[in-house]
Amino acid sequence: MTDPLPDPRRAYDPEDQPESTDDQPKEDAGSDCSPDDTADPQHSTLFTDHARRFQSLKYVYPVISRRAAGLSIGIDLSPAHRCTFRCVYCQIDRSGGAKSRADSLESCGQNAKIDMELLADELRTVVESVVSGEIFQTGRFQSTPEPMRRLNDIALSGSGEPTSSPYFADVCQIAASVRSEYKLDELKPPMKIIVITNSTLLDRPTVQRGLEILDGAGGEIWAKLDAGTEAYYKTISRSGIPLSRILSNIVDASGPRPIIIQTLMMQVDGEAPSEEEIDAYSDRLLEIRQAGGRIREIHLHTVARPPAESNIAPLDHDTIEKIANRIRRHCKMPVAVFH
Repeated sequence: MTDPLPDPRRAYDPEDQPESTDDQPKEDAGSDCSPDDTADPQHSTLFTDHARRFQSLKYVYPVISRRAAGLSIGIDLSPAHRCTFRCVYCQIDRSGGAKSRADSLESCGQNAKIDMELLADELRTVVESVVSGEIFQTGRFQSTPEPMRRLNDIALSGSGEPTSSPYFADVCQIAASVRSEYKLDELKPPMKIIVITNSTLLDRPTVQRGLEILDGAGGEIWAKLDAGTEAYYKTISRSGIPLSRILSNIVDASGPRPIIIQTLMMQVDGEAPSEEEIDAYSDRLLEIRQAGGRIREIHLHTVARPPAESNIAPLDHDTIEKIANRIRRHCKMPVAVFH
């Protein structure tokens, strides 16, 4: 059948589109910049084809996420690929010096104009298709297992750091309004609105305003924390922003509401994180809690798609399970493992 989603009323100038369409990163809406759900051999395309481009839509893209156990609607707030991190495992295509040089806090939101009317129209288009079931008659979504044919979340994510967008609070309001308009709060369970963030900008007033909007609309923060020591943090994130700022922002953001900590661990030059690094990471989690932060759960996963650097590789099943158990013993916190 003909794919149903494109709407001629939502046409836009092709020159406003991202520079690349064929090479857009294939990622999940529900994760750090990239939730790494390992593909199921029976549904390999379904679980690995997480392209930021969906049909003719510019900002909104649906994906099936095993971590969300359903369909996640992503909103790309980083069309210019701006990010305060340059994670060694990230699959975003940043060529040249931009591959390893993170954007500064000041420059991160530049060149990020978003057509808010178009974004809202696209979001409604995809929500309507999911609610009606029409999307599951379309392309790769036809192979979606029945239990996963449910709308789990709208995820503010993107090809960079979503909280860097000057439109962040406005997009939070749009997402909250659509959730109410389509009665998505009445789903069982209610649909969430998830913010996928590296936590560098959670202290910005506009970001805090957006999070407050989501507090009354099923909002949830998934905050990245991939390291426990400054040295390892710099190796992984390649950011000039100190780890102390990340930790402080997580504490402040998780005081008013419980959050998810999402952590990606990997091999670097053939080596998994040391026991000392895992224990330092666990200590940081305990310090967050001792400072008044609330951690609902830790999501621990590993690399599942081609990373930015060739010396990065996934952890095997046994290794990541051992790390999860070490964190559980040390922190007495719930750890969900995705591999």
